[in-house]
Amino acid sequence: MPDEPQEQAGLQDEVVELTRALIRLDTTNAPGNETRAAELLHGYLTDAGVECELVARQPERANLVARIPGTSAGSPSLALVGHTDVVPADTRDWTHPPFEAVVDDDGYLFGRGAVDMKNEVAARAVAMARLARDGFRPRGDLWLLAVADEEDGTADVGMRWLLEERADIRPTYAVNEGGGERLELADGRTMMTVGVGEKGTYPVRVTAVGEAGHASTPSVGRNAVPLLGELLRRIGAGMPTVRRHPLVDAMLAVLLADPGSDLEKALARAGSLHPTLVDTLPALAGTTMAPTVLSASNKRNVMPARASMELDCRILPGTTAAEVEREVRDRLGDDIDFELSWPEPLIEGSSSPAEGLVLDACRAFLDADGDEAVLLPVLGTGFTDSVYLRAGAGTTAYGFSPFRRTPTDVLEAGFHNADERVHVDDLLLSTRFHLDLARRVLG
Repeated sequence: MPDEPQEQAGLQDEVVELTRALIRLDTTNAPGNETRAAELLHGYLTDAGVECELVARQPERANLVARIPGTSAGSPSLALVGHTDVVPADTRDWTHPPFEAVVDDDGYLFGRGAVDMKNEVAARAVAMARLARDGFRPRGDLWLLAVADEEDGTADVGMRWLLEERADIRPTYAVNEGGGERLELADGRTMMTVGVGEKGTYPVRVTAVGEAGHASTPSVGRNAVPLLGELLRRIGAGMPTVRRHPLVDAMLAVLLADPGSDLEKALARAGSLHPTLVDTLPALAGTTMAPTVLSASNKRNVMPARASMELDCRILPGTTAAEVEREVRDRLGDDIDFELSWPEPLIEGSSSPAEGLVLDACRAFLDADGDEAVLLPVLGTGFTDSVYLRAGAGTTAYGFSPFRRTPTDVLEAGFHNADERVHVDDLLLSTRFHLDLARRVLG
């Protein structure tokens, strides 16, 4: 790990410039065009002596696969993971244009992907390049997987397809997005999140069933729209019916000295410790079913016989399709006719152990860096490619890239929003962490 100030400065310049170069490549999904980012990374890493290849299902949407081979067959391997696509950005809402990668006077790098997640892709690539230049010989393979189509997934050209296509890519461990936020708690403690799992998805379409009629005589027929309105009222915001889960219990055990037996009270107490926890903890305590899409008549003068809403159901690891259906039916009641259908198949939630070699390495890095933050294992409410790594490769996958200078509220405000930005000091911190991680896990 670079220790001298001059060497640190050189490493920071390198990671900042690579991040800026990636941001300047518009890889908005759709259409993605991630090949341009994969080619940039390929050239950068090849120049450092790293084995690289582009693996693509569609020529314009390539994945970058890079590897420093291990010296001992059968030794544990490690993948540094990220995606190169980004969500759309409306230039009108930004202080600086989202694809110009402006660094302001306060040291913040603005741009779409500055947090999600070209910053981490660049830090992981620079760490791998530095290790290769230093002649690092890991016991097991060190991979860098920079994949396409994470933000949408419907094209199926990214991680899921890559793991199916390439049976040789089966890392023992992986570090991806989904953690590293620094939480200064109300009781004076400092914690840093590490993602140990993600909720799954099982969207449901609820169709209220009535009888069609002419809109000029509303009492003739049975307009399905008011029926749907009542069903929508019962769903409300879509917050879950609270139930216990081992991963949520583990989070509460770290946050609270004594969570007690009343889960709702424990969630409220833990939520009061930090603004970030107010919304995330309740959303983790069961199946959320947020209503997001409504449809009914396509003619103003026709009262429809059917009107529907789609619920974006997010499910805890281990939740079955039958359990989701039962929860939705329980919420809707049985006094209004409705039908349920399932527009997409269930994607299971998944998790990795909240202890082990990688988390020990994360703690060791923080300790060696004089950081007193305690790791807080968290379950993600959203989706990451770690789901595919666990399911398709049997990988023990985590989300972690530490932040110190970028406040949590700035990080969270930037996800998929305007003025996404990261402090350049955190780009260096992330690079140093990944250098240290590779040496501790594979050295």
